[in-house]
Amino acid sequence: MTTSLRPPLVKRRTLGSDVYGQIRELLMSGRLMPGEQLSLRKTASALSVGVMPVREAIQRLVAEQALEVAPNRAVRVSTMTVSQFREITSIRIHLEGMAVRKAALAGDAALIKALTRLNVFIEQEMKQSRPDAARIIAANKALHFAVYEAARMPLLLGMIETLWLRVGPILNYDLRSGSSRTVERVAVAHHAQLIEALSRHDPDAAALALEGDIASAAAFIVDAQVLVSADG
Repeated sequence: MTTSLRPPLVKRRTLGSDVYGQIRELLMSGRLMPGEQLSLRKTASALSVGVMPVREAIQRLVAEQALEVAPNRAVRVSTMTVSQFREITSIRIHLEGMAVRKAALAGDAALIKALTRLNVFIEQEMKQSRPDAARIIAANKALHFAVYEAARMPLLLGMIETLWLRVGPILNYDLRSGSSRTVERVAVAHHAQLIEALSRHDPDAAALALEGDIASAAAFIVDAQVLVSADG
C-alpha cells in the first residue's frame, strides 16, 4: 500500500514545484503588477493544471510576501510602500553590486558576447514605434541574471532572486509605461557601461554602472507615484 502511493506523491510534488516556478517567474519578470488579482481557477486554466497545485504555489508565495490576501479574501500581487521600496533598492544595490564585482573577476568572453547580444536586442526593441514591453522586460531580466550567475555564488544568487520576487512587479513600471527612460534608452546606456567594465575586469566600474541602473529606475518609480505612499 505504501509503495503504491509513492509515484503519485512524487508526481504531485513535481507538478506543484513547476507551477510555483512559473508563477514566480511571472512575478520576478514584472509580468504581474502590484495589486493585480490572481484567480485560482483562471491561473490553473492558463497553466493547464488543476487548482490544487496552484493553491499550494500561491500559499508559498504568500508566505514569501510576494502575494497577499486582500481584505475580501482575494489573492493579489503584494503592494509596496515607498519606504519598503527604498529599503529593497538599497539592499539590491549592495547584494547585486557584490555579484557584479565577482562577475567582473570571473567573467569571460562568452559572457560579454551574451550580454552584448541582449543589450542590442533591448535597444532595437526600444527603437520600435510600438516597443514590445514584455520582450524588453524578459531580455532585461536575462541580462541582469546572466551577470549574477557568472559570480558563481549560489547563496547570493538566491538572495537576489528573493528580492526580485518581491520587487519585480513594480521594477519594470517604466518599461511597461513607455516612459522617457524607455524612449531615451537609459537602461541600455547603463548596461553598456556595465558590459564595458566587465570586459575590462574592473569590479569598481561594474558596480558603479549597476548602481546607476538600479538607482535611476528606482527614482523614476518613486517620482511616478505608483507606490503606496505611507506604511500602515
